[in-house]
Amino acid sequence: MSQSPLPAAPRPVSADPAGLVASGRRVLEIEGQALAAVGARIGDDFARACALVLAGTGRVVATGMGKSGHVARKIAATLASTGTPAFFVHPGEAGHGDLGMITDTDVVLAISYSGESDEILMLLPALRRQGNAVIAMTGRPQSSLAREADVHLDVSVPTEACPLHLAPTSSTTATLALGDALAVALLEARGFTADDFARSHPAGSLGRRLLLHIDDVMHGGEALPAVRAGATVAEALVEMSRKRLGMTGIVDADGRLLGIFTDGDLRRALDQGVDVRGTPIDAVMTRNPRTVRAGQMATEAARLMEQHRINGLLVVDDDGRAVGALNIHDLLRARVV
Repeated sequence: MSQSPLPAAPRPVSADPAGLVASGRRVLEIEGQALAAVGARIGDDFARACALVLAGTGRVVATGMGKSGHVARKIAATLASTGTPAFFVHPGEAGHGDLGMITDTDVVLAISYSGESDEILMLLPALRRQGNAVIAMTGRPQSSLAREADVHLDVSVPTEACPLHLAPTSSTTATLALGDALAVALLEARGFTADDFARSHPAGSLGRRLLLHIDDVMHGGEALPAVRAGATVAEALVEMSRKRLGMTGIVDADGRLLGIFTDGDLRRALDQGVDVRGTPIDAVMTRNPRTVRAGQMATEAARLMEQHRINGLLVVDDDGRAVGALNIHDLLRARVV
């Protein structure tokens, strides 16, 4: 009866803090040198790659195997979010039907550090027949992929950060950084703006800040706290209690804003012994209050509240009519602040 082999003895583990810190710093130093080397090579080929993409009417299709595939996915995502439509296609799946996702107007960004990935090389004849332009990122300018591409971007690095020189480390960092450089150069060439970025990131905090308007978060219509000039302080308090915003606007017969009455104004009035039932609100309101215009970005309301250390604002239209109100809690709920 055969015996099962004994498990291998565990390898000794070194947890020396100084050694771990030195190792981490060494990796960053090596990868920093790799980035500097790639940056020094950016030139005409890089400009030609950008021109190919800008001249195209389709999308950028990024592809790569293994670690290069992970990098290609990230580059495609960065391109897509910065104004250059792009997506990732796995080269293995492309050979089994996903090639149909690539149209003849697309530019293919093929990534392989060796430049000899069989799965990518197998796609080249089909891409050539279809008329696709190919941009290659490799670490070997004389590789098969580099020679077949319309444009080759050299991402070769002096050494990998892995002490065994086996795990892709410096090379993947350099490739990823060159992809970022490509995306940013295209962004600038297209005149891509922060508003454009926000439109492709509506669920993100930046998208909310750049796309959300005052009108989207204010309380308007029946929810607007407002009383007519001449109303008593008590009537203003009833309106404040009903609308629960800690303030009310005071308006004239045409709805134009005359002043504001807040919880702070109420405390000051009570300290002065004001008769809330008999005193007109005009006597204790704050005149010429801080306001924000309808149609402005919600971030402007946040800026004014922070600048003037207030918790609420009334919203007016171009004619000075009160059309809405909002407080800091509305901006917090909308994740503007």
